[in-house]
Amino acid sequence: MKITFFDALPHEEIFLSAKMPLEITPVFINTSLHSAAHIPENVLDSDIVSVFTPSLLNKEVLEKFYNLKFILLRSVGYSHVDMNYAKEKGIHVFNCPNYGDYTVAEYVFASLLALIRKIPQSNNALRTGNILLDKYIGIELFSKTMGVVGTGAIGSKVVKIAKGFSMDVIAYDINKNTDAEYVSLDELCKRADIISINTPLTADTLKMFDRNRINSLKKGVIIVNTARGEIIDTFALYDAILEKRVAYAALDVMECEDLLWQKPSHASGFSGIKDACLKNFLVANRLLKMDNVLITPHTAYDTKEATRRILEITLENINSCLNFDSGAKNQVLI
Repeated sequence: MKITFFDALPHEEIFLSAKMPLEITPVFINTSLHSAAHIPENVLDSDIVSVFTPSLLNKEVLEKFYNLKFILLRSVGYSHVDMNYAKEKGIHVFNCPNYGDYTVAEYVFASLLALIRKIPQSNNALRTGNILLDKYIGIELFSKTMGVVGTGAIGSKVVKIAKGFSMDVIAYDINKNTDAEYVSLDELCKRADIISINTPLTADTLKMFDRNRINSLKKGVIIVNTARGEIIDTFALYDAILEKRVAYAALDVMECEDLLWQKPSHASGFSGIKDACLKNFLVANRLLKMDNVLITPHTAYDTKEATRRILEITLENINSCLNFDSGAKNQVLI
């Protein structure tokens, strides 16, 4: 069987090549797979395609691979895959669940603390010798109310860490699997001093934080989003920050983030939720210039431990393809 890895980094190629089953012929390509990408002719017969989140596997892309049987995602989320087309063609999709639960949960607080304690600004001030202590007055977490939206593998860890900071924790989720106080989303928005978004992107969570919901937030709220950018209406968030309804925002993900991260060719591969990419790009650049906004390039997952787990799970998924059955571990049920 032939497998082609897109978005392949050098350390991934070294690790996977050394442990690849003999029955598998690997090809590594360091660029992403999307509608505007050049796809070498010699990989179109691949039985397996493996990608990371920058790749966009819509119908136009997937139908080019005429032997495709499996898609191996080196990520948890699968919103960048046309799952309806995969189901129609009998293509089985595998993801990498739970590789970075603690990793992302820790990042929620890393970015939150850096933001509200103004760590980047004070560090820059020290480097330039222009120290004005009254400009770095921060906010403490003690006794604040943390609202956790989504208490799955990552969100449940956020709840635990928040309690370690002696915060009051409320949560919103259909599944009540933590010891947080569960409330409606409307109540959470009214009560929470800090909101951590940890829910996957689905039809139900798309624009969950639209203009109406953002306008209902407690004045002075802090928002942390390490889930998916499309869960928040960027324009509404920007306006709320200008109006000081939202005091701070830590965003590891953004709408149309592929465009923000200087990959504009990807934008044409999106449909529906990506129609306003250019406008989002302009607003995102304004957000980047604000001292009360911290934006990072989707790196909450990125630790040595987590990236190693991604590769180990990917190898498990390759073996599952070789010995496939419908109940295989890590298979995304379509």
